[in-house]
Amino acid sequence: MYATVLLLHSLLRWLVLLTGLLAVARGIAGWRSRRPWTLPDERAGFWFITSLDLQFLLGLLLYVALSPLTRAAFQDFGGAMRDTVLRFWAVEHVAGMIVGIALAHIGRSRVHKTGNDGRRHKLAAIFFTLALVAILASIPWPTLPHGRPLLRW
Repeated sequence: MYATVLLLHSLLRWLVLLTGLLAVARGIAGWRSRRPWTLPDERAGFWFITSLDLQFLLGLLLYVALSPLTRAAFQDFGGAMRDTVLRFWAVEHVAGMIVGIALAHIGRSRVHKTGNDGRRHKLAAIFFTLALVAILASIPWPTLPHGRPLLRW
């Protein structure tokens, strides 16, 4: 089960990044062009949040139940903090992703609470960009000591 959930989590990252880029691009384009908030703008944010939430559920399953890395980190948390790889998986990856998810959800909530189209685009652009930056900074890119392959099969 670990391998299957890890594969799904790894592949879903690309959907998160794609929908995040789309939501950011629509926010920036709408803000700059001063166009009305449209259904495609709403859907871009919806799909970004939806893919993030699904990714979070898979990640949470890995974190609390399936990952041998987090299991090892929890057995000796002090020792894990001295090991860069275990620290990344036990703390840094999770914290960065939670920050990204929180920023995306806050942004989407604030977008829904305002009736001004220009402000909606601005809020979407700012919050979805910040969320995407936090997410990108927390991904285990292959060149990092704790890196993982870009595509896992």
